[in-house]
Amino acid sequence: MLEAHAHQQLKQLLLQERSAWPHHLTLSRLIARGLRRRDHALIQLSPCSQDQWWLGLLVPLCLQSRHCVLVLEDQQRQRLLQVERPRLQAEGLQLPCWQGLEAPQGDQLWLLNTQELVEAQRLGHLRAHHLLIIPEADQLSQRLRRAMALTLTASDWESLRRAQPSADGALLELYERLSRQLFGQATHSDASVRLQSCQLQSLRDLLSLLQPLPAPWARVLAADPQHWASWAQLDHRLLQWSWHLQALEPLNQLHALLKDHPILLLSSNGNSGPLQAELRSAGFQAEVDVHLREPSLLEPVPLFAPRRQPLPNTEVYAQHLLEQSRRLILGRAGMTIVLLNDPQMRQRLTSELAGEFGSRVLEQATAPEANGVICCSWEWWLTHQSQLPAPDQLIVALLPIASLESPLTAARVEALKQQGRDWFRELLLPEALSLMAPAIAPLRRSGGRLAVLDGRLRGRSWGEQVFQALQPWTPLHRLLPD
Repeated sequence: MLEAHAHQQLKQLLLQERSAWPHHLTLSRLIARGLRRRDHALIQLSPCSQDQWWLGLLVPLCLQSRHCVLVLEDQQRQRLLQVERPRLQAEGLQLPCWQGLEAPQGDQLWLLNTQELVEAQRLGHLRAHHLLIIPEADQLSQRLRRAMALTLTASDWESLRRAQPSADGALLELYERLSRQLFGQATHSDASVRLQSCQLQSLRDLLSLLQPLPAPWARVLAADPQHWASWAQLDHRLLQWSWHLQALEPLNQLHALLKDHPILLLSSNGNSGPLQAELRSAGFQAEVDVHLREPSLLEPVPLFAPRRQPLPNTEVYAQHLLEQSRRLILGRAGMTIVLLNDPQMRQRLTSELAGEFGSRVLEQATAPEANGVICCSWEWWLTHQSQLPAPDQLIVALLPIASLESPLTAARVEALKQQGRDWFRELLLPEALSLMAPAIAPLRRSGGRLAVLDGRLRGRSWGEQVFQALQPWTPLHRLLPD
């Protein structure tokens, strides 16, 4: 059996490796089983496991890779080809790899990134017999959304006018009218302004009469306004704007990827609730759903969350955030991470803390001092935490509730409102909670402390769900000097 052969090969390989991760063999058996049975499987790993799952995934693929598609982002692919594959070859394991939009004819492992996956699906190169293997599946929806995104600039409008000279006047008049409306709606310089479907209906009517359309206008016409967010990014310096379109729920639009192919999903988020909800909505039913936990991530983290903290929309919040951050940073010998998505508030806090603590305070930089302070967004921290030492403390300045000022978020919320659904508890809150476990996982390993300075944690009824997402934790009622 493939499971037994993969188990033995990996067991011999692990004799040469020094790894404390306890799930190498279990993951290998699960992957081998999925390859043999062609399952629909969701394997949930603990947060920060991204450097650990390579061997358990690749060893079975060395034994059986025919009709297998491994979806890796470019950085991951580089690691596979330059680090992991040579390591396997040194132990006598061969993993032939194929790159390109067309499927390999032999037994090679087909490597695609998310953009290539979407394109191969569109061109019909993905067949029903292809088994998809997708690590970091918790980021699949965001990556698909970026891969499907459309951006049109002034040069695209010029291309359309050249391709359809008979409609040149109408297109120019329409573009200028939209420009006047958008710049008139802007509340600040270089703003993002959401485009309403009524504003674009005239353009869609005109495009439907013009054939053929140059790229990417045919895709724009095919994008259903009910399922796509549309906004303009203004450039006041040049008095131009770029038109952005992104799918609201890309998994729903690409449901054939999930339903027509056997698929193995690896998630290392720690909270798979939003992912499972998206998968169910897209028609994916996991025949195998396994969670591989790590004992080191079950240690309680000290949590400092004072009562009676001001809410973020009050005038005193910025001063409260500065004073509490100063108290928390003072005297700490290790690295501090301050999580804050609001760019203006983050820049201001960084400047004020730098005035107090000097050059050890940085904004979104990966070369801190030993006792450095990094102010960053949640997304930046989740992306770069593997490049940084484990923090001594994590300060949550603002919970990661998505802002309705984002055109994409506003469009997704509007779609739920039209269905009469609870957009906050079904969308914004679950997505925020899904970021908690991976954000604090390095803190659990380092034994550091967590501070939440957002008054909504105790001032809102949903704060209890945040406390649950942070479990296990122990209360830290007062700050004591080291």
